[in-house]
Amino acid sequence: MAQSWSKNAKSYYYNDDLIQAYRLYTLALAKSPELGAMNRLKEVKDLTTAAKWRLAAAYELAGQTEVARKLVKNLSSKIASYREMYYSYGSDERDEAMILETMSLMGDRVKAAILLKEVCANLSNANNWMSTQTTAYCLIAIAKYAGKDATSSEMNLAYKLNKQAEVNSITRLSVAQIDMKMKGTVNGNVQVKNKGKGILFARIILQGIPETGQEVEAENNLEMSVTYTTMKGEAIIVDKLEQGTDFIAQVTIHNPGLRKEYRSLALTQIFASGWEIHNTRMDDFESAIKSAYPTYQDIRDDRVYTYFDLNAYESKTFRIALNAAYLGKFYLPGAYSEAMYDNSISSLKKGKWVEVVSAGEVQ
Repeated sequence: MAQSWSKNAKSYYYNDDLIQAYRLYTLALAKSPELGAMNRLKEVKDLTTAAKWRLAAAYELAGQTEVARKLVKNLSSKIASYREMYYSYGSDERDEAMILETMSLMGDRVKAAILLKEVCANLSNANNWMSTQTTAYCLIAIAKYAGKDATSSEMNLAYKLNKQAEVNSITRLSVAQIDMKMKGTVNGNVQVKNKGKGILFARIILQGIPETGQEVEAENNLEMSVTYTTMKGEAIIVDKLEQGTDFIAQVTIHNPGLRKEYRSLALTQIFASGWEIHNTRMDDFESAIKSAYPTYQDIRDDRVYTYFDLNAYESKTFRIALNAAYLGKFYLPGAYSEAMYDNSISSLKKGKWVEVVSAGEVQ
């Protein structure tokens, strides 16, 4: 791949030069540098900033320090804001973290220290959503800058929540998670004190489930509608269903076209406990249901995860066959769809209570 790559190839796509640079970096890291391909990439016109920095890292690993330094001399470390939902799953924060790694590799700790503060600030900003790809590379870059001298064989720390007593903790694990045992809504602060010799990176993670019926409907650059029909396609209301009723949950998702094509979208549908999902791959319902083809679909006992792409202005309708199996009153959570690598694209529908009653009780 490294030898045959060409920017003029028909398969070229966004960030392709960065991917080639990373490919060459990986070979150099494995002590098998492909110098011919590195030199050809270096001569490509309009090579992106991120690709130049990554190629410089490859040259540095290959022992070509002077070439590496010349390649990035007076080169900006700032990347224009972007977020990629597929291919390399890149972002400006991810690319700047990769640049920080290169600076550390080349020993330019003065310039790296400036960029380090920006990367740390991005990680610490509670309002700045990051994909797993971006988060991981920011942590890798910080670790590379810290170097072996900043690490320790154990973590020695103390922490406290609000006015509770301070708790000491020592562990030889490289990553440790501490349950602060918070329940309900708590206002206040967490204090963490590093009592060890190495650098300690702390992160606070808050998780919660909205109270039943308290979800707030929202549409962010993604439109979604949820309806229910009989097996013949006639609209029905599912607030009260007779036991044994077969029906279909129908979700239509539309890309309004404001952000061009969407990749790696996920639809999460959790169904009421009294309903059973017909797995169309295992029973006779598949021929009766006309649904859009997803990239992948995971059917479980009480929920279905659907993964798909949407072109600009395109709509897709996914249908799930259900059965009102158990008598009682149950909560039906709202459907939720999102772009897995861009939190600015999402849609949420409010949940509601539904009932499954005996035959003859539905008027």
